[in-house]
Amino acid sequence: MLGYHVPEPDEAMLISGKKAQDGGAPFDVVVGHGKWVMPILRKVRFLSMALHEAQIREVCVTTQGIQLNVRAVIAHKVGSDVASIVNSGQRFISEQEDEMNQLTGQVFSGHLRSIVGSMTVEQIIRERDTLARQVLEASKREMGSIGLVVDSFQIQSIDDMDSGYINALAAPNIAKVQREAAVERARADQEASKAQQESLRNQADYERETAIKRAQIKSETDKADAEAAQAGPLAEARVSQEITREQSLLAHAQADLREQELISEVVKPAEAEARRTQIIAEAEARAVEIQSAAAAKHNRIALDQQLIEQLPALVGEVAKGLGTSNLTVFNGAEGVNELMTGIVTQGASLLKSLQSEFAPQIVEDVDRSA
Repeated sequence: MLGYHVPEPDEAMLISGKKAQDGGAPFDVVVGHGKWVMPILRKVRFLSMALHEAQIREVCVTTQGIQLNVRAVIAHKVGSDVASIVNSGQRFISEQEDEMNQLTGQVFSGHLRSIVGSMTVEQIIRERDTLARQVLEASKREMGSIGLVVDSFQIQSIDDMDSGYINALAAPNIAKVQREAAVERARADQEASKAQQESLRNQADYERETAIKRAQIKSETDKADAEAAQAGPLAEARVSQEITREQSLLAHAQADLREQELISEVVKPAEAEARRTQIIAEAEARAVEIQSAAAAKHNRIALDQQLIEQLPALVGEVAKGLGTSNLTVFNGAEGVNELMTGIVTQGASLLKSLQSEFAPQIVEDVDRSA
């Protein structure tokens, strides 16, 4: 817009043409905003406030008289205050960047030569940061007078211009480093050899353990195969043995059953028959005694005679009934005795019943004579 000017963010706008006041700036300084400027009567110029870089390469002589080639880089710019802008504007408005870099290099070169001349080569090499800080401090006042500030000063390189002094200084350290490096290499080689031997031992141990494990597995496998091969015949033998044992038990059981059957079918009936015959014989003998006793009585009556005559028949019928009966006798001979004793007891009871009913007197006589 005509008459209205705005500086860039990294610029300062310098407006000249007004009457300068005593002690004041010769022109107006505008930073960060625009301003109306009267055309023709006023003139607008712009001063860069961007960062610039100046490189220097200076041959310096130390206190030992040894020449050193020093290279350095300075990062600088115009100060942000009005006084610095005015100072820089008065000096660099025409050729800003070239003049700034050139003047800055000259200021720093002089101070660099002065400070290097007060130090030895050893100090310069060991204390490079100290050298840079001293040069920066020494240049600060002069740089401020021209409106510039330094952001950083870095020494890039130092060489003795092939005099061999720095190399000679470095030789002991180089030798020491080389010795230490050789020692470290030897130690590393030793460690590597030790590690390799350890690895070989571990590998050998692993192979041995693997072989042992394989042998164990093979032994177990062979044993399992042998057991599997014998399992069939062993199982058959066990089954056959079990069958034989079961057959033996069955044979014993059948023998015991047959023995019981024989006792029940042969022995017990034979014992019962023998006992029956004995009871009949005893009954007949008793009947004969009763008949004899009754015949001896003088007062025998017909009823007594008939009763006596009927006793053998009664006993015979009892015995006959026993003979035709299907008796099961338990407990062997004891069972037979118990059965016979019961029969005799029943016979005696029957006889007493007949006596009490038909011939009390005769039975009484018989009992006395017996």
